[in-house]
Amino acid sequence: MASYPSIAGSVVKTLYVMDPLDQIQVSGDSTYMLMLEGCRRGGQVFWCTPGELFAVGGRCHANCAEVKVAETEPYFRESSTQDRDLGWFDVVWLRKDPPFDINYVFSTYMLDLVPPQTLVLNDPASIRDANEKMVALRYPELVPPTLVTNRIDRAMAWIADAPGKVVIKPWDGNGGRGVLVTNHGDGNLRSMLELLTAEQTIHILVQQFVPEIKDGDKRIILIDGEPVGWMNRVPQPGDHRGNMHVGATVEATDLSESDQKICETIGPWLKESNLLFVGIDTIGTTMTEINVTSPTGIQEINHLMNCHLERDITDAVESKLAQLRRGESS
Repeated sequence: MASYPSIAGSVVKTLYVMDPLDQIQVSGDSTYMLMLEGCRRGGQVFWCTPGELFAVGGRCHANCAEVKVAETEPYFRESSTQDRDLGWFDVVWLRKDPPFDINYVFSTYMLDLVPPQTLVLNDPASIRDANEKMVALRYPELVPPTLVTNRIDRAMAWIADAPGKVVIKPWDGNGGRGVLVTNHGDGNLRSMLELLTAEQTIHILVQQFVPEIKDGDKRIILIDGEPVGWMNRVPQPGDHRGNMHVGATVEATDLSESDQKICETIGPWLKESNLLFVGIDTIGTTMTEINVTSPTGIQEINHLMNCHLERDITDAVESKLAQLRRGESS
């Protein structure tokens, strides 16, 4: 097993705020790969769920456990839990899977209370500000034409003017949940809109359908604003969703000219916002989502591109940590 130098000769202590370990599918989980890499480098790796966060005296703490992570079973060997001030850690990762609901938002408020000498990734304020579907709309030239509304008549009129099929989906959905393809004249359209808007109380996205989805939905991983790995996710026959957990298959692909333009456009904002590990989704020449909460794809891209993204991400984290420490000492 390869060995790596630690930061300034010290052991890096990392806490992962994440889903329970017994829910982790190690064969495809990206958080597992990051934890594994931390242990490979001789670091101390800890974990807790968001529910184990608490605040005392204006500082965030956690009831957490150290865990040894291995490439073979048993994949996780935990110690007993204990309360720790998060200022004790060098790095804290928020890696809880969506949905991005009020509980997720509250976790970011708690992590705002971590002292500045600890590196929190992705930045909790930036996560809170960057809903994965809505934030892409800050770049209207990069995304398909889109309407956001909770009004059924407004959606019906917009769809009537659309040149063809449209996609309707919840603003807070994930994993392909609630994503529907329809068109003007569909006898079920009003009923679909009633369901998705919960009778005009919840906003939805209505988006022009991108026919290139038949060729796949590309996932591009960016580290500190730079594209480093990519794969294509092809929907299974009879489906229009490029999500792996609903049956999409993955294949190798290239980074197209339009993909590069998208990355060059959003990269500086990602870097400035301290969104270090991000996955964007593109279909054809358009971007559909910017995933900042708990992006995945490390293992699949590693296999397809013969790379080790967990090493690249950890290198970037250690570089940021070194910069943080130099700032403290200056």
